[in-house]
Amino acid sequence: MKRLGWILVLVLAASPAWAVKKVTVQQLKDLLVSMQQSKKTDAEEADQLKETELTEELTGSTANSLKSYLPGPLTSVQIEILKEQSAFLAPPTADLPGTPAPDAATQQAILAKAADFASRVYVQNPHLSVTKTMLRFEDHILKTDSIGLQNNTSILSPVQLVDNQVDQVETDKGEEQVAVSRAKTKWGSNGRLSEGEPGTNLGVILLDASSTGKIGWLRWQMIDGKQIAVFSFAVEKEKSRLEVSYCCFPNTSTATKVGGSSPMMTVGSILSVSTWEPFKKVVGYHGEFFINPNTGLVVRVITRAEMKPTDLVFREDRRIDYGPVSVAGKAYLLPRDSITAMEAVPNGDNNNATCTIRHTFFLASYQNYKLAGAR
Repeated sequence: MKRLGWILVLVLAASPAWAVKKVTVQQLKDLLVSMQQSKKTDAEEADQLKETELTEELTGSTANSLKSYLPGPLTSVQIEILKEQSAFLAPPTADLPGTPAPDAATQQAILAKAADFASRVYVQNPHLSVTKTMLRFEDHILKTDSIGLQNNTSILSPVQLVDNQVDQVETDKGEEQVAVSRAKTKWGSNGRLSEGEPGTNLGVILLDASSTGKIGWLRWQMIDGKQIAVFSFAVEKEKSRLEVSYCCFPNTSTATKVGGSSPMMTVGSILSVSTWEPFKKVVGYHGEFFINPNTGLVVRVITRAEMKPTDLVFREDRRIDYGPVSVAGKAYLLPRDSITAMEAVPNGDNNNATCTIRHTFFLASYQNYKLAGAR
């Protein structure tokens, strides 16, 4: 890896090609009301929302309450994108319960219930199959100028929906298996990376976090009409079992032409040779647990991988929402939805890259759980 060149690429790509305005959820609502009163078209409103970034979580219920201000499908898509991009943030303070934080003993009791559930119950989930629908949002190249590294001025658009894929996947003991039909695809062949390996399962994450002692109270939060206890946690790399894995990146080297009959290349010319290699790395991570204080059920977990800025994949944030599911007459807590935010350097160490950084969001929903092999 050409470290100096890669650092320069990061510097060049640090600022987006469009001006981003950061707003709260209330300011977003005010903006929509203002545009409605000004009789902006659907396309005009959508373009303005593309230049907007939220500083708070836009929850599903709040997003639904904004529908009356949306003039058409283009604006609706941008609101959905803003909702998913903000999924890793805390909701507005006004939406949080005013209940005081529990005392230390109560906090430990909540965590003990969650650890017991994850280690004794969740990991005993049976071998299941489920239909997984994956939406991929990502930015794309608008214009490039690749005359050497220092003049590389690739311009990327805001993220947009680019793919919709449905797979039949399996889970065993609470851990998702990679879908057989989801082949690991090289960037050069289709312009984007594979989704990456499924995240570490809930039981492992709780055990990793418990072993560090770095779990602390964060806040109360309302989810699906219930008051949920939110705890922060951190896991050092030495105690981590979280692996970030994506396929595939070009590993470029040079060679000198020594023979052959190609009229385009003379003997002695420098050739670029690329092999495609997956990115796999065990990393430290931090995040949040969202726990029902009465039952110990974990209804949501957020993990943020601690990547180096020079890694080919230098961001992976993942949120998984869990819910009760009945399978063959028995109740289980299973993944219901997940969101993964990933940022990567798709062209690996190739300094002639036409796209320096790619921002991708994977949105997955899980339906129709059943015992594996059942019809």
